[in-house]
Amino acid sequence: MIGFDNMTEKMTFDKDMATEYDKGVRRTLPTYDAMFRLVQAYLRAHTEEHADLLLIGAGGGNELTAFGPTNPNWTFTAVDPAPPMLDIARMKAIDLKMTDRVEFIEGTIDDVEIGKIYDAATCMLVLHFIPDNDEKLHLLKKIRQHLSPGAPFVLASMYGDANTPAFDELFVLWKTYWLDSTDLTEADVDEMEKAVLGLSFLPEEEIARLLQEAGFGKIAKFFTTNIFGGWICKAD
Repeated sequence: MIGFDNMTEKMTFDKDMATEYDKGVRRTLPTYDAMFRLVQAYLRAHTEEHADLLLIGAGGGNELTAFGPTNPNWTFTAVDPAPPMLDIARMKAIDLKMTDRVEFIEGTIDDVEIGKIYDAATCMLVLHFIPDNDEKLHLLKKIRQHLSPGAPFVLASMYGDANTPAFDELFVLWKTYWLDSTDLTEADVDEMEKAVLGLSFLPEEEIARLLQEAGFGKIAKFFTTNIFGGWICKAD
């Protein structure tokens, strides 16, 4: 995830760092918690009481925090390539006393056990970090391969056509919100802007096309806040 002030790789992974991370993600996406409430509602509507979920990009542990306590019969496979972020997720699982319901995988979708089938999956705020469209499609296809037919899948990502005036206006809003909600200087936020603009944005039509090509149907956009969007769909 992006633009979290006062976080470095050298920080100790304790509750203070988890708090800082959680503050940062809610600044970059102000409706973050509402998004997860909607995701949970969608997953609960389309899974049985006992469900096994695949969480791609689960470092930070907020999927576990959002879904674990209120769904005691769900189990999770939490996948993330960043050890520091996965450490935060592990810490939250310990605090929630749900380590017996979570398998952690330090890696990518390619490290998930071949042939393992899940009842649902999420990929939250990951796609924009993958620079190549073929790699994005590979990720989505691999997720589909791990889902039973009809299983729900939720994708959230930064999105938009970076070559349009509308995108420019939304990005100004993103920057202004950071300035309004933190003590960062304009120079600090300008540096964040450079990093974010280097990510891989896609128009929403292209994201829907990739989902369809990967083997998903009943695709619907359920969430939008500024330069962030969310899509729900089912494995065909």
